[in-house]
Amino acid sequence: MGLKLKNLKDQVVIVTGASSGIGLATARMAAKKGAKVVAAARNEEALRELVNELRSQGHEATFVVADVGKEEDVNKIANAAIQEFGRFDTWVNNAAVSIFGHMLEVSIEDMRRMFDTTFWGVVYGMRAAAKHYIDRGEPGAIVNVGSLYGDRGVVLQSTYSSAKFAVHGMTENVRMEMEKDNAPVSISLIHPGRIDTPYNEHAHSYAERQPAHIGMIYKPEAVADAILFCAEHSKRDMYVGSQAKMTALLGRGAPRFTDKLMEVLIYPTQLDNRPSRPKEDSALYKAGYGMHERGTNKGLVRGKSYYVQATKRPMLTAVALASVGALIWNAVKNK
Repeated sequence: MGLKLKNLKDQVVIVTGASSGIGLATARMAAKKGAKVVAAARNEEALRELVNELRSQGHEATFVVADVGKEEDVNKIANAAIQEFGRFDTWVNNAAVSIFGHMLEVSIEDMRRMFDTTFWGVVYGMRAAAKHYIDRGEPGAIVNVGSLYGDRGVVLQSTYSSAKFAVHGMTENVRMEMEKDNAPVSISLIHPGRIDTPYNEHAHSYAERQPAHIGMIYKPEAVADAILFCAEHSKRDMYVGSQAKMTALLGRGAPRFTDKLMEVLIYPTQLDNRPSRPKEDSALYKAGYGMHERGTNKGLVRGKSYYVQATKRPMLTAVALASVGALIWNAVKNK
């Protein structure tokens, strides 16, 4: 894409789903790096607390109460940023909610509502951001938060996975449209692995046991780091965690084997032994609880994604790997 994007300290950054999890971590990190932040979500109390927190630390921030499943609310976010700061430079499409349940048991009403947030919210955000950058004639970034399950299907989250597949497809197509038209729009897709956020607690669950991440998980700051790198650099894809990259590669190279792997090994790592939270407590139709970056998952939590760090510095990584390879070769040769 090759567009020259501003440094974060000179940017106005919009973050949807900013009241918890990845969105909250991204808003805080963006402010710490000097960006002006526009935080959007449905939870007004959490947004107000977040903005007060950022302002008390000397950062510039504002919030917009919005449901990204409604196009008029998404346009309200754009208008609020322009009214408050005169423009915006990065739009982070992060808001999403999952459903745990098999396709035959999940209601069509619940499926449609989930797609409104997880897919259509991204479409509305891309349209608002692209129009702003094109009208302004100055490069800006759109950063879409996809998923491990947007590259590879999984048992029990067929609705969510399908919505993320759609996000990945729309991202790819719109990126090519913008590039072909030489539009000043950078479009990046983040592929997170399993992240320690309230994602599972906010999910609409048909399961008897509580959704949870069991096994290797990453802190939300690892995703925020990738998102904000793409805000400054015109990067096509960023995988957060080697699990995300390896699962995508395995799914493409050995799809039938990966089917069985997901059915047998991954399925049981999505639920723990607690009773599932009731559907009426989910964030599907109303705002979930806010101001929590982390969830109640059970696993080995990693603070950094080394894959993200390698992607950010490909030349240094290549040199380091070549040096390690040379040392190993010399050691073997001299034995």
